[in-house]
Amino acid sequence: MNGSNNDRTSLNWLGSLGVLLALIALWWVASNAGWVSRVFLPTPQATFSSLLEGLNLSGSGGNGELLGFTQATVGRMIEGWLLASLFGVLLGAAIGVSPSVRAWVQPTLEFIRPLPASALLPLAISIFGLNPGMVLFVVAFGAMWPVLLATVHGFAAVEPRLAEVARCLQMSRAAYIWKMGLPNAMPDILAGMRLALTIALIVAVVGEMIASQSGLGQAILLAARAFRASDLFAGIVLLGLIGFVSNALLAFAEKRLLRWQQP
Repeated sequence: MNGSNNDRTSLNWLGSLGVLLALIALWWVASNAGWVSRVFLPTPQATFSSLLEGLNLSGSGGNGELLGFTQATVGRMIEGWLLASLFGVLLGAAIGVSPSVRAWVQPTLEFIRPLPASALLPLAISIFGLNPGMVLFVVAFGAMWPVLLATVHGFAAVEPRLAEVARCLQMSRAAYIWKMGLPNAMPDILAGMRLALTIALIVAVVGEMIASQSGLGQAILLAARAFRASDLFAGIVLLGLIGFVSNALLAFAEKRLLRWQQP
């Protein structure tokens, strides 16, 4: 069985790599054959060269600006995600553990949840001004909802007999949450945190564009305005790599934390 699973995993990886290489090949043909003007679609070679120069990895002495922008965006993403995860789990546990509170609060949560975080940027700017704290607030607010709703669902789905056992053992509410509720809700919480990480990256980039804060969002916007297509695509490729690596790391951590569920 393990051998079959390993073969399937290897086949999936090879298929994914094949699709990626096919897309890059199509990109190369489209840009080099002149299907799309290089003003708007640079070649993969030019994009890769701009990426290396921006990260100061070219060996010929790049400007290294992209590295600083990346650090700013990743830092903003992680800080907002950590705040979103903390408040999402705390609020979600407080709401999910009580059926009465869920009945009162759930309609309000469902009303606020669909609001796009980027739509709140003008309000946040009027309250906090154009500063990094404003972007961090919007990132945390936007990324909190998947964690909050997943935590509520996880606690609401706890086996009712566990609550009866907790009452028989005269466990406090805090002890029940820590020893019974949280372990059972952990799969939902981790799934919400993975989704929240993606949202945190998206909102961080949008916030940097709108609020003119240093980061990849601002770098991409400036490159687009100056018609520096290779720098623009280098920033986009870098954002894709950040999203891929962060999701892979969190998926690995999730697998390790939930290995007790595996047969």
